[in-house]
Amino acid sequence: MPLLLLFASLVILMAGGLPVAIAFLVINILGAIFLWGGEAGLKQLLFSMSGSVSQFSFVAVPLFVLMGEVMFRAEIAPNMLDALDKWLGRLPGRLSLLAVGGGTLFATLTGASMASVAMLGSALTPEMEKRGYKKSMSLGPILGSSGLAIMIPPSSLAVLLGAIGEISVGRILIAIIIPGLIMASLYAVYIIVRCLLQPSIAPAYHVSSISWPDKVVSTAKYILPTGFIIFLVIGVMLLGIATPSEAAATGAAGMFILAAAYQRLKWDVVKKSIAGTVEITVMLFIIITGADAFSQILAFTGATRGMARFALSLAVEPIFIVLIMQVVLIFMGMFLEVASIMLITLPLFVPIILALGFDPVWFAAMYLLNMEMSVTSPPFGLNLFVMKGVAPPGTTMGDIYRAALPFLICDFVALVLIMAFPSLALWLPGLMRRA
Repeated sequence: MPLLLLFASLVILMAGGLPVAIAFLVINILGAIFLWGGEAGLKQLLFSMSGSVSQFSFVAVPLFVLMGEVMFRAEIAPNMLDALDKWLGRLPGRLSLLAVGGGTLFATLTGASMASVAMLGSALTPEMEKRGYKKSMSLGPILGSSGLAIMIPPSSLAVLLGAIGEISVGRILIAIIIPGLIMASLYAVYIIVRCLLQPSIAPAYHVSSISWPDKVVSTAKYILPTGFIIFLVIGVMLLGIATPSEAAATGAAGMFILAAAYQRLKWDVVKKSIAGTVEITVMLFIIITGADAFSQILAFTGATRGMARFALSLAVEPIFIVLIMQVVLIFMGMFLEVASIMLITLPLFVPIILALGFDPVWFAAMYLLNMEMSVTSPPFGLNLFVMKGVAPPGTTMGDIYRAALPFLICDFVALVLIMAFPSLALWLPGLMRRA
């Protein structure tokens, strides 16, 4: 009954147009007053909210955001895209493959999928349109690959998930690397096979021959430095040299060094990057404080324990319960944005996963993949609307929905693979633990 009452109140507030974070705050205040003893409960709520973000692990959030802000404000990405383009030659659907390669590359430098959609969409869709690419091969690859920013470190959502679910942030960040690369590989295979079967959707065109010295110089200048940033974030965690927060600091410092090396580190870039970081971080921290207090209220009422007991009492295989959770997340992703889904489901799902004896890091990898799907899921995925803003004139939302579907199917295949073979998500964290 407390669970139904809390969620019914949430639905009413959100349906009334109240922002998600504010709706949770209202519920938390009412819960503190009626369940925690009035004024004493409100004081406890304040202590809880303050303590929830006063943790060293959360330093990673603004630093990961700062990395992405500096990359986009300093306009480092277009040079990387140009260097990557020189290696594609005459592959079928080469511009679509460039979108996938660019999205994967940018994912290692920023956790902002919407920014990636905007950048790749602005840079590539006009050229794709000019070359006669059908919308399924121009819009779809950008939508799919841009979501990899959620699945490849640095990922602010991975930190947020770890915070709300009380799961090791470092292990989650390492666990999502292989799933992210599997998704990128599935996109590339789909594009090549589809373009071989239907050449008309991505017509071949003359590509000027690029000399090997030119390719090597461009790679050394614009691609290899990306490897330096990747090592500063992922390598130092995998080798046990740094915690996620320390890795975020080295990554942010490396991005500033890279921008300076390209002579792009202007005062205006620094100012706008810091302002953007503050804005996004405040939003994320409000979400964290609301989620943490909401979790405590759920635990206090016994709703969390009750749901865990109910899940354990079901006469089905435990993996079937995990499957139901994924279906619920996919459905919610069609209508709600990521923060809302995480706030609503994680306080309930994580205790059940632990009670069933599953590894929470494995579940976190599947959860983040689901969140990646949600940002491109019709009808209300946020990346779909970002794409509408940068797509060529005449592009309808129906075109964007149809273009996104094949790549959502690729995501679903990756989700099934991770569910069937947990080692895909747990092998790298295992190496990290032994290190």
